[in-house]
Amino acid sequence: MTTPSQTVGPFFGFALPYEGGWELVPEGHPGAVTITGRVLDGAGEPVPDALLELWTGEPEGVRQRGPAGMGFGNAGSAGSAGFGRGGFGGGGFGRCATEPDGSYRFRTAPPVRPYLPLLVFARGLLKPVRTRVYLADVPDPLLGSLDPDRRATLLARADGKDAYLFDVRLQGERETVFLDF
Repeated sequence: MTTPSQTVGPFFGFALPYEGGWELVPEGHPGAVTITGRVLDGAGEPVPDALLELWTGEPEGVRQRGPAGMGFGNAGSAGSAGFGRGGFGGGGFGRCATEPDGSYRFRTAPPVRPYLPLLVFARGLLKPVRTRVYLADVPDPLLGSLDPDRRATLLARADGKDAYLFDVRLQGERETVFLDF
């Protein structure tokens, strides 16, 4: 007999978010971009207790970070904030809990692919949902397969120099495209 799935949260306050988790690269990193946005439910209301993970394949300058004491490997380089998994170099991820207004932010290196993978954990979900953040409308097999309205849900909007807005809509009108692997 198998055990049925349970929903994901809201229990993200312990050990999952960690100080500086939104910073995949240090301040002043060449070409760093900041992505901000909100997680919204089907009625367009903010989701105040979601958790997002942004992944990058940037080969240099990205900190593979994790919370202290969680078995993520060696501590980061001297002077680094938080706990690093092997310091800078290699791909990494950042983790950010949403604020009461559903907002989040990440600072990362520019993507080496046309997109940045994003996972969203939220109450009511049995498993995290996966999507992509495209910083530009570029030729891509996934984008090319979508009608314009659905395609738009994967495109971040420029918000000044090296800053982008990307809202995640979990369902309803303008629901973000989620991927099934």
